[in-house]
Amino acid sequence: MEILKDIVDSKHYIFCEGFSDWTEAIKAAAAPLLAEGIIENTYVDAIIENVKEYGPYIIIAPEVAMPHSTLGGSGVHDTCISFMKTEKPVVFDPNDPTKNARLFFTLAATDNEKHLSNMVALAEFLLKEGAIEDLLKAKNADDLMKAHCKSSFLFSIWELLWDFSN
Repeated sequence: MEILKDIVDSKHYIFCEGFSDWTEAIKAAAAPLLAEGIIENTYVDAIIENVKEYGPYIIIAPEVAMPHSTLGGSGVHDTCISFMKTEKPVVFDPNDPTKNARLFFTLAATDNEKHLSNMVALAEFLLKEGAIEDLLKAKNADDLMKAHCKSSFLFSIWELLWDFSN
């Protein structure tokens, strides 16, 4: 699965300067999915309430957040993922800078298999060397596609070398 290409092709991305607080950032990160009716505001509200209750569980790595609620949650009509990048870090915990984020991957899910596939594809992409740094530099959809192509090309070279050595 080509997660960034899918995000760009579906126009489920947004680039922003920054936000006064993390709740506004989550609302903005969900905007591409809201605009298409994939999710409703009730789902966004559930994400915000969960973060208030459980803390910033959506921070999966430094600078990276994955806003989501429960599978098949209220207000979700399809399985999808969107991307948002901010220039200024969004602060979730003022006492813990490792809980700041600039990259947001908002997940919505009705189909468990597709949802898991999206999560695996996202994890595989983010674990590739330089992927997060490339996304942090991105300014537009072309930059997202460059990051996609760079990671796909490097991964293809690695696969060729692996096959050759075995």
